[in-house]
Amino acid sequence: MSSRPVRTRFAPSPTGLLHIGGVRTALFSWAHARKHGGTFVLRIEDTDLERSTPESVAAILDGMHWVGLDYDEGPFYQMQRMARYKTVIGQMLDSGHAYYCYCSREELDAMRAEAEARGEKPRYDRRWRPEEGKTLPAVPADVQPVVRFRTPIDGAVTWDDAVKGRIEIGNVELDDLIIARPDGTPTYNFCVVVDDVDMQISHVIRGDDHVNNTPRQIHMYQALGAEVPVFAHLPMIHNDQGQKMSKRRDAVSVVDYDTQGYLPEALLNYLARLGWGHGDDEFFTLEQFVEWFDLKDVSPSPSRFDRDKLLWLNAQHIKAADPARLAERVAAFLADKGVATADGPQLADVCALLKDRSQTLVEMADQAEYFYRPLNPTAEVVEKHLQPEDEERLKLFAEGAAALPQWDAATLSAFIKDFVKQQGVKMPQVGMPLRAKVCGITNTPSVDAVLALIGRDEVLRRLAA
Repeated sequence: MSSRPVRTRFAPSPTGLLHIGGVRTALFSWAHARKHGGTFVLRIEDTDLERSTPESVAAILDGMHWVGLDYDEGPFYQMQRMARYKTVIGQMLDSGHAYYCYCSREELDAMRAEAEARGEKPRYDRRWRPEEGKTLPAVPADVQPVVRFRTPIDGAVTWDDAVKGRIEIGNVELDDLIIARPDGTPTYNFCVVVDDVDMQISHVIRGDDHVNNTPRQIHMYQALGAEVPVFAHLPMIHNDQGQKMSKRRDAVSVVDYDTQGYLPEALLNYLARLGWGHGDDEFFTLEQFVEWFDLKDVSPSPSRFDRDKLLWLNAQHIKAADPARLAERVAAFLADKGVATADGPQLADVCALLKDRSQTLVEMADQAEYFYRPLNPTAEVVEKHLQPEDEERLKLFAEGAAALPQWDAATLSAFIKDFVKQQGVKMPQVGMPLRAKVCGITNTPSVDAVLALIGRDEVLRRLAA
């Protein structure tokens, strides 16, 4: 493990929305920095000019803000560091760690075809690589060269991955990587190394789809005389079919979970459990996660995304949340439904009543609607609970309720019990018609608490309707 001060980074490419795999990578990088009193850096790798968009950058920043993963430095943008990359490329050319390659597209295609015909892995034949005693081809006048990194030919690259253990890849498997295109723009693997060196990144925590990039990057760290960071490659997240999660098949964007009514702490809690664990603990806070987190506890095996488990965790976090905070988000969902809350009960009080019954904030908003406007009961509810005898009983109930000295849950509870006794019926014969008439539905919290929140005037108005 590195003895340097801990500095981690999250480095997404702005080619789409921030997805849950990226959020888990950011979460583990953030937690490792927080656990060790280190620094968490956000870097936007925007050199893919064809696919990178300002909208995607905004989505990444908004997504990081929503989940609450605060970064200490950044965001840094690779496109703003082009001068630095070109300086380092020049230094590599001067030191002999890189060289110009003038192969045309046709020559590279021919190399590939010949290798495939021999049953070999297609690769560049290093014809422009300078070697002692080697005569290079004449420089063509009509080819703009690329710059290639001079990869060692013999030996192997070995590193102790903090998640996967010891990994060794022979240099014979590696090509002389292009680090600058014909127009001079640098390539991904090169930019990553220069950024990590300049930003003094001590731990590179990323998805295991980057394992194949690591040996090439290690060579470049060494060529620059820089300390190689600790690598930790996280396993993939699979969907419930055991397949790698896809943007086309699965709800993978953070925005999706926000609009579906999930709490960010619930999503982070769930993502933390995908590939990491602390005993049998399932429900925990972000503070507990930081306290418990250790890279050695991350599993190298892929994890399977279980939406039912996420939904359960979301319900637990809703139960634990401050009602005033829930109300801020539920108000937006109600506004989307055209429901105004200004003239009704305090939404925080409604959320406090409903939070033990809601798995998502969307579900909570649906349940909260009848506190602000009566719903039309279905024909089935009318048939079962609002027959003429029920309506007559509710008229008598309204007369007694109008005369109550005060309007609160305790007073209403006592009144309802006395009324049921006077009518010689069972509680559901009063409670269910009350819910149907006042709320429009029969599945509500305790009817006395519901009536207390809706308020005397509004309850009596609805009973008289």
